[in-house]
Amino acid sequence: MAKETIKTMHERDISAERTRSRAVGIIAKAFCYAFLIFMALVVLFPFYWMINSSLKSLEEYRQSVPTFWPQKVLWSNYAEAFTAASLGRLFFNTAYVGIVSTILSLVITILSAFAFARLEFKGKNLLFSALLATMMIPGELFTITNYSTVTNLGWMNTYTVLIVPFLVSVFYIYLLRQNFLQIPNELYLAAKVDGTSDFKYLCKVMIPLSLPTLISITILKMMGAWNSYIWPRLVANDDAHRLITNGLRNAFTDTTGDVNYPVQMAAVALVSAPLFLVFIFLRKYIMKGVSRSGIKG
Repeated sequence: MAKETIKTMHERDISAERTRSRAVGIIAKAFCYAFLIFMALVVLFPFYWMINSSLKSLEEYRQSVPTFWPQKVLWSNYAEAFTAASLGRLFFNTAYVGIVSTILSLVITILSAFAFARLEFKGKNLLFSALLATMMIPGELFTITNYSTVTNLGWMNTYTVLIVPFLVSVFYIYLLRQNFLQIPNELYLAAKVDGTSDFKYLCKVMIPLSLPTLISITILKMMGAWNSYIWPRLVANDDAHRLITNGLRNAFTDTTGDVNYPVQMAAVALVSAPLFLVFIFLRKYIMKGVSRSGIKG
């Protein structure tokens, strides 16, 4: 009888411990989700305020007490923004620079990464280490020398000056090289035995196997071109070559210096939309490509 009582008490203790563990787990998960929801609201609030402001009139925008939803929704702000800032031309310039620079950068990155990952030549490791060392130098330090170079070459106010100086990215080369190193070397040796050229092996084997990383590089390069500001403002700020980031700066300022902020917010929303779509639909490729490239050194 005593043994049965002790056994029953032990089972009760185990059951109570499990209940407490489940309760602690539920509370911890609830706090975790509450924190994530709070941080999501903090991150999303500026975007909500951008959309909210873009639908207001200028008089409502300037009220001392801000409204959290427009008293009168003005979709016409978006049409006015597209016209006032010549967004069609800005979109074309930015897309052209982004697409051309991305394609050329991919070619350079793929060939360089393949050379450092598979080919054997004297000084390969030393050269790659020197390239990695340049990543420690802030990009702003190159601005003066690059500006002097493109001025001497006569590239000012051209598409060339927006594309050529940033075609080579050591980070992208490193990222793709790490991915190439994960591909078994036996495939390369077998291809060489069959008489396959290096270029054919690269196109038929390595590029298809590294497609997630290449997609990640493509997305990151396009986003970098879309968001670039300082360099385009220095070297190509004329109407024919101005990019989106610079085109929105003074497009909504009248002769008296007043800024039509709702229309400007509408333009910013239009410009931000492609980046939102890229992040929403292609974010898994970015994470997959980066995660696959950091395993083998």
